[in-house]
Amino acid sequence: MRTRMLALTSAVCGAALLGAAALPASASGSSSGSSSGSASGSAQEPEADAGVVTAAQLLAEVRACSRISKGRYRTDSGSAKATVPVCGTRDAVFWKADMDIDCDGRKTRACNRKTDPYFLPETAFQSSRGEPLDSAALPHVVVPGPSKVWDYRKAGLTGGSVVAVVYRDRVRYGVIGDTGPTGIIGEASYAMAKTLGIDPDPSTGGAESGVTYIAFKNSRISPIESRARAQSRGAALAREFVGR
Repeated sequence: MRTRMLALTSAVCGAALLGAAALPASASGSSSGSSSGSASGSAQEPEADAGVVTAAQLLAEVRACSRISKGRYRTDSGSAKATVPVCGTRDAVFWKADMDIDCDGRKTRACNRKTDPYFLPETAFQSSRGEPLDSAALPHVVVPGPSKVWDYRKAGLTGGSVVAVVYRDRVRYGVIGDTGPTGIIGEASYAMAKTLGIDPDPSTGGAESGVTYIAFKNSRISPIESRARAQSRGAALAREFVGR
């Protein structure tokens, strides 16, 4: 479902303004949404892990929108109308949109000019080694480049800020890893789509609607490429967000 044109001139500009932190890379993280517990008898179902925040719980917190963007965003370059506002709470920023697939950054078997006609070898934010992020391996979200409509930097967000993404009954955690066109919203990395069960193909994949992005303010992790840190910090912030 990749319909965006000129996917990121702003990525290069963003990289010059904002870099990722410098610490060694960490191990990959695990998916959220698992359950644990033990049954007292063979006929009893295991109880859900009390520490796991569900998709329903997160969505309940973002039912109402207190708009912080001055206008609305389109979901694709060909969209006739801008329909998506950016909303805010005391602790987070959120929007509800589609998901286009970002394959920019490090060239891999999944992400390259053959698999993605709009492929760019840069991301707005870099790894701790000063390299473009690996969209095929790192679950991350793309935010619109700063504009008069909304400037993510003024909302306590930057590269490495922790994000929860909700799709159907799944919750996955990642980071802000790239910036996109100033008038379009609703994009995440190949790896993020894959963890959510969304087709990650940058040319034909994505989700047409039903994706909720929740970015936690002042939550930047380091190193930005650590899936494990994004997972652990995201789970903790989600628990705080729903009041558990």
